[in-house]
Amino acid sequence: MRVLVIGSGGREHALAWKLAQSPLLSQLFVAPGNGGTGEIAENVVLDITDHAAVVGFCKLMRIDFVVVGPDAQVVAGLGDDIRTAGIACFCPSKAAGQLEGSKSFTKALCDEMGIPTAAYRRFESESEALDYLATRTAPIVIKADGLAAGKGVTVAETIEAARGAVEDCFAGAFGAAGASVVIEEFMVGEEVSLFVLCDGQTMLPLTTAQDHKRAHDGDTGPNTGGMGAYSPADIMTPELEAQVMREIIEPTVRGLRERGTPYQGVLYAGLMLTAEGPKLVEYNARFGDPETQVMMLRLQSDLLELLYATATGTLAGHAPRWSEDTALTVILASKGYPGAYNTGSAIGGLEGLNHEGIEVFHAGTRREDGRLLAAGGRVLNVTALGADIAEAQRRVYRCVDQIDWPEGFCRRDIGWRAIERARH
Repeated sequence: MRVLVIGSGGREHALAWKLAQSPLLSQLFVAPGNGGTGEIAENVVLDITDHAAVVGFCKLMRIDFVVVGPDAQVVAGLGDDIRTAGIACFCPSKAAGQLEGSKSFTKALCDEMGIPTAAYRRFESESEALDYLATRTAPIVIKADGLAAGKGVTVAETIEAARGAVEDCFAGAFGAAGASVVIEEFMVGEEVSLFVLCDGQTMLPLTTAQDHKRAHDGDTGPNTGGMGAYSPADIMTPELEAQVMREIIEPTVRGLRERGTPYQGVLYAGLMLTAEGPKLVEYNARFGDPETQVMMLRLQSDLLELLYATATGTLAGHAPRWSEDTALTVILASKGYPGAYNTGSAIGGLEGLNHEGIEVFHAGTRREDGRLLAAGGRVLNVTALGADIAEAQRRVYRCVDQIDWPEGFCRRDIGWRAIERARH
């Protein structure tokens, strides 16, 4: 099977790395790819926002199957255009992708289907949003309604900070994503993610992971696209997973099917485990980043077979196999991220790091004149398996310390919650 992966981040490198292991694969392309994907696949210079160009490439190269990685391409309907051209594609429809593209769309679906989530209000007017805030207490959550590259959420500790977040959204800090704003109650609990494959009818739970959104140790600093993750999330028991499937995932899939927009793809549920039970924080309509990196290291089944079955409505009967080990990943980011940062600095020390149970997935990198250069905010994902969370963490940071990149930084406490629980 000739396969094209769309995207250029750590998620796409991890997906390509796992797809490359499939006996069903004959040739693998990644568009546009990065400095890591070019080592295992053919990187393609292609404007992935130009759907006609993507379809044209697929026809020219006789692509059998396309795997779409990034949220922006899901929400823009790239999967629909590829399928219209007669090519199988792992990507939800544009209509179903509104689960990620519009927070108010998801909230309305939750209302309709009785799905537990935070209380909320949506505003298209800055003055109305600010008037509403005057009646609330902190902490409170401000969200840009649309896609904001994982950075459109502010957990405001004061009403003054909430006002600033609302003003930033309406001032264009997140572009069109902030043209409307959702204000939510602050939920108390611990966040966890559950990933589920769905072919429109069959729902197949994959595994759990826990992301670390804040930029700095101790969960301090601004929200980012994610600074590290581990899988499985020990806090998510089989009983909790069954409850989430019953009360959150199944009503969501049923509601979309009843609307005539069945969900085919991966459903990434961000959950808050509260004293009242699990509640939905938000949905993503694609694999997580950096959660994919730890999931792919643990997955023992054929990823290509699973994704193709999802895309073609033949998921029933599949049962993915997972390593019982824990996987942990740490993001090395450019200094300044998620704010302004420089690119073009050289990265060294990666030689020999990839061996049994350890992989360095690339995100914002490029190769030039034989050198590996930083080309983004989140740059490398150092990922390892361990018999437990502590061993996985030790193996990762041992590798991190061998990388020569003074212009980068990382958190030093990824996995701290699970390690604290293990100690007690």
